[in-house]
Amino acid sequence: MDLPVMPPVKPMLAKSVAKIPPGMHYEAKWDGFRAIVFRDGDETEIGSRNGKSLVRYFPELAATLRERLPERCVMDGEIVIARDGRLDFDALTERIHPAASRVKTLAERTPASFVAFDLLALADESLLEVPLGDRRALLERALSGATAPVYVAPATTDIEVAQQWFEQYEGAGLDGVVAKPLTLLYRQDERLMFKVKHERTADVVVAGYRVHKSGPVVGSLLLGLHDAKGTLQHVGVAAAFTMKRREELVAELEPLRMESAAGHPWAAWAEESAHEAARLPGAPSRWSGKKDLSWVPLRPERVCEVAYDHMENGQRFRHTARFRRWRPDRTPESCTYAQLEEPVGYDLADIFGP
Repeated sequence: MDLPVMPPVKPMLAKSVAKIPPGMHYEAKWDGFRAIVFRDGDETEIGSRNGKSLVRYFPELAATLRERLPERCVMDGEIVIARDGRLDFDALTERIHPAASRVKTLAERTPASFVAFDLLALADESLLEVPLGDRRALLERALSGATAPVYVAPATTDIEVAQQWFEQYEGAGLDGVVAKPLTLLYRQDERLMFKVKHERTADVVVAGYRVHKSGPVVGSLLLGLHDAKGTLQHVGVAAAFTMKRREELVAELEPLRMESAAGHPWAAWAEESAHEAARLPGAPSRWSGKKDLSWVPLRPERVCEVAYDHMENGQRFRHTARFRRWRPDRTPESCTYAQLEEPVGYDLADIFGP
């Protein structure tokens, strides 16, 4: 492979803002795996956000990209999987599997698509120093004949359209809106774009905490919700606190601290078989490795409000939740899955059109 922009490339990033900024280029924020695609004739590489190759996890996409991209190019975009008219992030995570046979089966069952939104090189020319507006025009021309599962991300410069996308597209599984200055040059690993993401809140039970790696202060709060049977299920953590606040939380939670997990709803957390019947903290996974998953049990009597973006399999927060406030007016028993919002459905096909 010999391209004017060579792997690894770290993608340009976006910083969160509260409102869609005016006077920019707007795209939907795709809920998938960010990917930089390199094609040089018969050679194709798909680089992840951290620079690692994704080819082995998406073999069907690598083959398609060799057929449908310009012969020599570098593109920035998102790998997505759609099911029933919605993006399915859980189906993407299933692909990161060590067994090639499993990946092959999933590739046949739920093939991936690539949504391109930037062009970093074409033929023998690097476009890193070319303004976004010109890169976008070149991208549209380069993929003018592309067909599914390769798409050009829909874009607009009309902020009212962008606001409409923000409100409607969530029902198709999209994540919000990204705003990019039209004069923006491509800068690897720099947060020069802007993103406005969907956020919703939930009242959850604080049932324990993990100790911070720096010492005897709170690292993260362990959060729970009651299911239809009244069982307290572990749904995730809240962890973004200042060091001063971490110290304060230890004192605040001390009256609820239990000597051991005996009698706690998650008492069986250390038993691997127990995780098959309930959602408990410390579940083994390929992501946790040898990480210390021990925790301090608390009597599940305090409720807090947290902000979150997505649910994983409808069972837990996909990302770390953000602590908002204590809710002394709520009882732990009232914190159930029933309070979680579901966006109004919107067919993904309507975003790309015919």
